Amino acid sequence: MGKLDWITEELNELKEKGLYVKIRVLQSAQGPWVVVDGKKVLNMCSNNYLGLAAHPKIKEAAIRAILDYGVGAGAVRTIAGTMELHVELEEKLAKFKKREAAILFQSGYNANLGAISALITKKDNGVFISEELNHASIIDGMRLSGAPKVIYKHLDMEDLKKKLEETKNYKKKLIVTDGVFSMDGDLAPLPEIVELAEQYDAMVYVDDAHGEGVLGDHGRGIVDHYKLHDRVDFEMGTLSKAFGVIGGYVAGPEEAIEYLRQRGRPFLFSSALNPPDVAAAIAAVEILQHSDELVKKLWDNTHFLQKGLRDLGYDLGNTKHPITPVMLYDEKLAQEFSRRLYEEYNIFAQAIVYPTVPLGTARIRLEPSAAHSKEDLQYVIDAFEDLGKKTGFLK
Repeated sequence: MGKLDWITEELNELKEKGLYVKIRVLQSAQGPWVVVDGKKVLNMCSNNYLGLAAHPKIKEAAIRAILDYGVGAGAVRTIAGTMELHVELEEKLAKFKKREAAILFQSGYNANLGAISALITKKDNGVFISEELNHASIIDGMRLSGAPKVIYKHLDMEDLKKKLEETKNYKKKLIVTDGVFSMDGDLAPLPEIVELAEQYDAMVYVDDAHGEGVLGDHGRGIVDHYKLHDRVDFEMGTLSKAFGVIGGYVAGPEEAIEYLRQRGRPFLFSSALNPPDVAAAIAAVEILQHSDELVKKLWDNTHFLQKGLRDLGYDLGNTKHPITPVMLYDEKLAQEFSRRLYEEYNIFAQAIVYPTVPLGTARIRLEPSAAHSKEDLQYVIDAFEDLGKKTGFLK
């Protein structure tokens, strides 16, 4: 037996259990319709909520930045200096989020790694109080920190209070939660979390990756949605979803953000975002500051799609967001739905299976955008009705 034969065995086992994910190749710009493996398909699995990934103003900003600044940042900002574009974007993000300051990272994942691992370290008398369904980047940030963590049950405020009581003797306490849970579309109960944090003298850190561009005034996110700007300590955001670009950031009090510039490892040890990406993100923020038209269109499309699917009898869980989990429960059935949607209906919608979600909760996660037309979404509803009946899932 060769030393790598175990890999073949593992891959075969994934395929047998319906857990093998086929990664398809896009051959066009992100949009409501895309070319995948040479085939034009309706795109229902992108986080490009507002359709900004190919927006003319954003493309123009990126091209202009290449001509003015080149394509690379050169090195880390603490060594090679920081470009004025980076400073401008950080200032615009802080203003947009109604916070004192913001720090840019290379991705949302890196933002969580850098901030979470810096805010509490294993040398501190500190502890993380983490939501059960937090994103992998939060989990990895806590691992990198080396500090202890306790986990409270999903959306369970009684359990959060219990965990805070158990950890009340720690000097530093950081409650960490997703704002929007990416596989289910449900929202963290931030007002209750903040009240408990204040009661137990804990800091609050919110990953708002799926809230930006979707919730709040002009898409300012879940903290704005609940009007908690002065009570949530840290907001992490990504530029790769509603903003349509790449990168991540953390916004909060000015002195705390300065501390992250001194201690955030991805900020200190990895090259900065490239100029065209930064300029594109600046343009995206300006578009949202100027108008909430795209946010309103996104929600109009969301309500249309979700009502249509629920009327057919599909369970969409507890979503309060454009994230639309069509629950099929069975891993193999979800993979079959995804394959047949692509092959028979020209709809690109990936199956979500274990380990991304627990066994027995497999689903097709649909994501409407502001760029979709009502005709696009009606086509999806009709396809799910037809395929649901063909497979026997809908009676």
